[in-house]
Amino acid sequence: MTLSLADLTEQMLDAARSAGADAADAVAVEGTSLDIDVRAGVLEQAERAEAIDLGLRVFVGQRSATVSASDTRGSTLAEMAVRAVAMAKEAPEDPHAGLAAPEQLAKDLDSSALELYDPSAEPSPEELQEDAQAAEAAALENGEITQVQSASAGYSAQHMHLAATNGFSAGYRRTRRALSCVAIAGSGSAMERDVDGDSRTFQSDLRDPHEIGTRAAERAVERLGARKPPTGSYPVLFDERVAATLIGHLLVAANGASIARGASWLRDAKGEAVLPAHLSLLEDPHRPRVAASRLFDAEGLPTQPRRIVDMGVLTGWTLDLATGRKLGMASTANAGRGTSSGPSPTTWNVTLTEGEASRDDLIRDMGTGLLVTSMIGSTINPNTGDYSRGAAGHWVENGEITHAINECTIAGNLRDMLRSIVPANDARPHLSRVVPSLLVSGMTLAGN
Repeated sequence: MTLSLADLTEQMLDAARSAGADAADAVAVEGTSLDIDVRAGVLEQAERAEAIDLGLRVFVGQRSATVSASDTRGSTLAEMAVRAVAMAKEAPEDPHAGLAAPEQLAKDLDSSALELYDPSAEPSPEELQEDAQAAEAAALENGEITQVQSASAGYSAQHMHLAATNGFSAGYRRTRRALSCVAIAGSGSAMERDVDGDSRTFQSDLRDPHEIGTRAAERAVERLGARKPPTGSYPVLFDERVAATLIGHLLVAANGASIARGASWLRDAKGEAVLPAHLSLLEDPHRPRVAASRLFDAEGLPTQPRRIVDMGVLTGWTLDLATGRKLGMASTANAGRGTSSGPSPTTWNVTLTEGEASRDDLIRDMGTGLLVTSMIGSTINPNTGDYSRGAAGHWVENGEITHAINECTIAGNLRDMLRSIVPANDARPHLSRVVPSLLVSGMTLAGN
């Protein structure tokens, strides 16, 4: 009889105890994925994967080690435990290592209210192919589209269970349904491409394939005739599609692991203004049907909403247990982990305060500058926040979009950039990072 994931994690814990571990935690992840790619109206590639992955972390005093495997046989579990304990005995002591105390553990373990799992039947390969073909056909309805590079549809389902010798044992299931289309306009050296897509927990929430293909085509056509912008200092409007990357840099800098290493441009900024005073950055791990939602973190601690930035002021760091102990603080229940490594701090769902103006309003008000719709490469100095990225988008002249832009670099300092942002009101509420288009008043552009 096939063992449940809960049984597998308990067997790993038993094996760890038998091998000499003082404490341990175990995670088991079982997943299925199905991906379909079409091109020129026919199936180009189909992939299905089914796998189970196991991870075991053991503690011998203040020493720890993590091992992983994809074999569920009892002999393998025993071997994992013996190997992990032997590795731990050779590891350096870490005064901050250790499991949560039993009284710290989450009590509410029923994730059904979060709607992380679509109970409807797994889509067939034929259904996924039909969606991808419909998106491709919609893109090709645009006469300026020369080809569709790819149209893809996918589905995944995952079941995770975490158990530890401190008494914690719980898990949850997730599903994901995705559809995307990449369209190409023009020919030769004048070719331009762009993409549209959607990813949801529930199939019923997914956007229509025709809408996705049509929008991918429109975006590609809008990029035709692109040229370099003038070099100089101009306002830059980060389109909603890429604006979350700016907030991502703030989240990385406020991560406790970065702070503990002293490698963060925010290392001395706790309690200081990092955003305009009317903006807050909220974390809510309990939003239904959202990819990063969860009731407990990878160490079994109960997650809860928190204000990462409150009315412009940075409130603190994103912490797991070990990082919190290192900094003399309590965990914020933000531990994430895979099967092959131990926990580390990560953020769940975040939402930035929206503005009242639309993206079009900000374009009108910015005068002359750059609307960024895509970026490539990244040079970020983690200690100073100096920022430089390749960008493409559209030039704005006298409040109106005039032509497409490519092959340019935008540069600034993240601390200055974030303190001056002006948000639009166009954030997509179903995303894990709900961030609207963001206007930065002045950045350096390198073009012609």
